[in-house]
Amino acid sequence: MPTMKITKSGVDKLPNPEKGQVFYRDGELPGFGVYVGRTAKTYFVEKWMNGRAVRTTIGKHGVITPEQARREARQLLGKMTGGTNPNRQKQVQRIEGITLQEAFEDFLATRKELKERTIYDYNRSMRVAFHSWRKKPLNEITKDMVLRKHARLGDETGHAQANQAMRFLRAVFNFAMGKYENGKGQPLIAVNPVRGLSETKAWYRVDRRQTVIKPHQLPAWYEAVTNLKNSPATNKAETLRDYLLFLLFTGTRREEGARLQWEQVDFEAKTLTIADTKNRNPLTLPLSDFLYDLLTKRKAVAKGEYVFPGEGATGHVVEPRKQMKKVIEASGVSFTCHDLRRTFCTTAESLDIPHYALKALMNHKSGGDVTAGYIIADAERLRAPMQKITDRLLTLAGLKQEGKIIELPTAKKAN
Repeated sequence: MPTMKITKSGVDKLPNPEKGQVFYRDGELPGFGVYVGRTAKTYFVEKWMNGRAVRTTIGKHGVITPEQARREARQLLGKMTGGTNPNRQKQVQRIEGITLQEAFEDFLATRKELKERTIYDYNRSMRVAFHSWRKKPLNEITKDMVLRKHARLGDETGHAQANQAMRFLRAVFNFAMGKYENGKGQPLIAVNPVRGLSETKAWYRVDRRQTVIKPHQLPAWYEAVTNLKNSPATNKAETLRDYLLFLLFTGTRREEGARLQWEQVDFEAKTLTIADTKNRNPLTLPLSDFLYDLLTKRKAVAKGEYVFPGEGATGHVVEPRKQMKKVIEASGVSFTCHDLRRTFCTTAESLDIPHYALKALMNHKSGGDVTAGYIIADAERLRAPMQKITDRLLTLAGLKQEGKIIELPTAKKAN
């Protein structure tokens, strides 16, 4: 490194290189210097510590004077002589002051497996529930603050939303407990403050939703859905009609149906496959005669990759609330998309569909059921139960048609 007396006029005259950086040492204070880049000149100190050179910046020329930088350099060099690494100290200070927003961003960066909907919900929690806490250091968030926030959210947004927000916060703190250490090498967060909700039994009791479309409601609901027709105002009504019917007759989750692409539908094998499911287990379902006809008609006029295309940024439909409202008003039957999944499952259970076949159709994990782990329920073994459920739904809807199980050609079945 070139050596010079670091003064304001001297540093002002140093040329900026076209690329890289040029380092200059001070001739009076060993370890003090300035490095010059393409656009800036920065003061630094450097000293050997534990067999390696440690360099830390002081500040930019023009923001601080050489005299200020020299005084700061003397202090830093004194600390380094005593064994304090200023870079480590800065890192510890940054970590000890890490905010909820910063921890959340680190959390998201390590959770590559999170689904689009989960990320959306997490961002919404940060934006709505914890907006005033975004810049608050994690170690300043206490159990009492969490208890008061939970109670306020319960009053303002409802008990279910309050619980959901706190489950999100608990996940971020659990991540932080394993990720960040203080200057003593101990966890920055020793106790998750959300734990106070369990210790004080403050979690809200939220009963699992049990709503379904009841058998006596299906005729009116089915008629209202099938009456959705395209018009000059909207050419998407029939797509949303078919989407709602698809959810009812497959029992799939809202987003699984919305994201279905034509490449996932095998018209030759009479199946459809949902690769990206909630539990990460791909699901292959047989097509009943009703579903086969519905998808065949859609394929004949299809123009894009999605079975149920939409006009938004995703390219596929989202929850069709406007059309659902029309159905509710016409039929008098209030429902959500997930109610259609519950209706499918409830109908299947009423038909005494074998337990393991029902779990396979719903793509539910077997949990601790060892026997279930030995049962391979392929699409062909699910074909009869699927058709049976379809027939029952159509009968309840007032159509009274008996479907025929779609069999594969004999030669193909033998393979």
